Amino acid sequence: MGILIRGGRAIDAQTHLDGIRDIYIDEGKIMRIGQGLKQEKAEDRVLDAAGCIVMPGIVDLHVHLRDPGQTYKEDIGSGSQAAAAGGTTTIVAMPNTIPVIDSSVQAAIARQKAAREAKIHILQAGSLTKGQEGRELSDMAGMAREGIRVLSEDGKSVMNAALCRDAFRQAHRLGMLVCDHCEDINLRGEGCMNEDENARRLGLPGISNSVEDVLTARDILLAMETGVRLHLCHVSTRGVVEMLRLVRKLGYDNITAEACPHHLILSSSDILSDDPMYKMNPPLRRPEDVQALRDGLREGLIQAISTDHAPHAEDEKKGSMKTAAFGIVGLETSLPLIYTELVEKGVLSLEAMVEKMCLNPARILGLPCGRLTQGAPADVIVADMKTSYRIDRNSFVSKGRNTPFNGRQVRGRVLVTICQGDVVYQQKTFPACQEE
Repeated sequence: MGILIRGGRAIDAQTHLDGIRDIYIDEGKIMRIGQGLKQEKAEDRVLDAAGCIVMPGIVDLHVHLRDPGQTYKEDIGSGSQAAAAGGTTTIVAMPNTIPVIDSSVQAAIARQKAAREAKIHILQAGSLTKGQEGRELSDMAGMAREGIRVLSEDGKSVMNAALCRDAFRQAHRLGMLVCDHCEDINLRGEGCMNEDENARRLGLPGISNSVEDVLTARDILLAMETGVRLHLCHVSTRGVVEMLRLVRKLGYDNITAEACPHHLILSSSDILSDDPMYKMNPPLRRPEDVQALRDGLREGLIQAISTDHAPHAEDEKKGSMKTAAFGIVGLETSLPLIYTELVEKGVLSLEAMVEKMCLNPARILGLPCGRLTQGAPADVIVADMKTSYRIDRNSFVSKGRNTPFNGRQVRGRVLVTICQGDVVYQQKTFPACQEE
């Protein structure tokens, strides 16, 4: 059975398409894009997307599924459903699970479970070191044989520079992407929010920009030396943006970066009380860092927007920021937040949003998705950008409810998510996109 999406405003960053088009999907691919298309089989499903945006499915380079080991926070099933509800059709799952994904055996288990339970594409990442302990390299070659194409120590940095260089060299030989969490744990200490006047006002220990900047500088230099494809996770400081500007000036094309919606929208000045919902790693920085991130995004120094979706149980995000867990959820809020706060306010164009959330992440991963073109995978979403609504954490599909954006007024609600030609999510209460 095919799917005909009729009369939506189609946006594609690769071909610069922005216009009313019909899109016909069959056999898991986009077969035709045009005007006045007809259904080709009697059983074809027809979706009326008039007044809606039609764009590629989001590709999220940075997601924590907590599966295996902490499935009370999230699991492959709930995480993939939450992704589908937020318009995401491909995610990279971080390896800091219990046990850590650090061997061919663990990689095979993760791949098989994702194939059974996921509604969307899940690319499992493997760790750089065994057990993420930073002492010995993981079984990178074995994981590569099991289809792992991304490595990360996310949640930690490989503090031993020589071991990190060895990891980068091995990843380069295997043609694997390294998604890099840059944090000097010795500099961080017991910090729980940005080190500035707001932390002092609240009497909370701070995390300075140098915690991120120092390790980022080291790893950029190691990437320049080894040639590894290095992707900098959750960039949050003005200093890192300046480093990326230098990387471009020097002509290195093996280093990319992402920023998260919360770092692009909020600053430490938004933390009015000791509220664990605002605790994430890296922390919310000063307004001047937020502006630098936005500038870097516009200039192409930061190529992607990713969520760092980090679900926790309710009791892990209570009490003081000093003791609560780091992290917030983001799969179901990223599109409306970016559209409302960056597109509607003129920071990004709609096409640039699609480029940062769909096309560029797919390119970084070497995938053919992230585009609305004939022959591309049928990973497509339909979204209502006109109707305003409030984010309600109690309505999340994710097991995680930990967000500082609860109650925020936004536009950009996903109505339909199609992954590999199958409808994996449809919003029933919004009539703007209905099956004929």
